Amino acid sequence: MKKLIALILALMLAFAGVSAMAESLKMCTNAAFPPYEFYDENSEATGIDVEIAKAVCAKLGYDLEIVDIEFDQCIPGVQSGKYDFAAAGMTVTEERKQMVQFTDTYATAQQVVIVPADCEMTSLDDFVAANGTVKVGVQRATTGDLYMTWDYEDAGKGTVDRYPIGAGAVEALKAGKVDCVVIDNEPAKNFVAQNEGLKILESAYTTEEYAMAFSKESPIYADFNAALNELIEDGTVKGIIDSFIPAE
Repeated sequence: MKKLIALILALMLAFAGVSAMAESLKMCTNAAFPPYEFYDENSEATGIDVEIAKAVCAKLGYDLEIVDIEFDQCIPGVQSGKYDFAAAGMTVTEERKQMVQFTDTYATAQQVVIVPADCEMTSLDDFVAANGTVKVGVQRATTGDLYMTWDYEDAGKGTVDRYPIGAGAVEALKAGKVDCVVIDNEPAKNFVAQNEGLKILESAYTTEEYAMAFSKESPIYADFNAALNELIEDGTVKGIIDSFIPAE
C-alpha cells in the first residue's frame, strides 16, 4: 500500500511539473537592441519588448522565459515551434507575414543613417554621387539589411556589410570599414550617445511598425493579441514605452 501511495504521489508531482511547464511561454529575442531589448546593470533582460511581453503574460497567467539568440534565428525558431513567440524590435513586412503571424502594432520606428560627426553627406545617395558607391553597415536580417540590399546592393549602388548585432556595425563605422550604418532610430540614438564622434542624419530612411511574431499555428496567438490590445487601450503599453523613451 505504501508503495502504491508513493507511486500515486510521484505521478501527481510529475503531472504538476508538466502543468507548471505549460504555464510558461518562451520568447526569443536579440537582447542587444536598446531600448527594445537589452541587459540592465543586474544582467537581467529588459526593454520595451521585454516589459510588454511580461505584462501580457502576467495578464494571461503565464510566466515568461526569455531566450537570447541571434536576430536572424528568431523567425525560424518561431516557425519550428522552438519558441512560442518572438519580440525583437521586429518590423512587420509582407515577406515576414508569409512566414509568421504578427500581433497588432504597438510601436512605430524609423530606419535612420549613422555617420561620422564630420561627415558632410546628407543622404545615402550623396555617397553614391560622390564616390560611385556606398558601403553600409547593418545588423544582419533586420529591415535595415533588407532595405539596403534591395535599394543599394541589388541596384549596384553599394555593398552591405552584415553584423550579428548593431553594435558590431557601429564599431565598423568607427574603424572606417563602412561609410555609414542603417538601423532603427531609438537604438541609433543609444549608439550615438555612447560613441563620441557619430551623428544621425536628419532625414529618416523609412518608417515602420513593430509587432511580435507567432507561428501561424500558434494556439495562444488570439488570446495573446487580445490581451495586448487591452494593455494598449488602458495605457499600459504607452507607459512602458514612455519609461524607456522619455518625451523630448
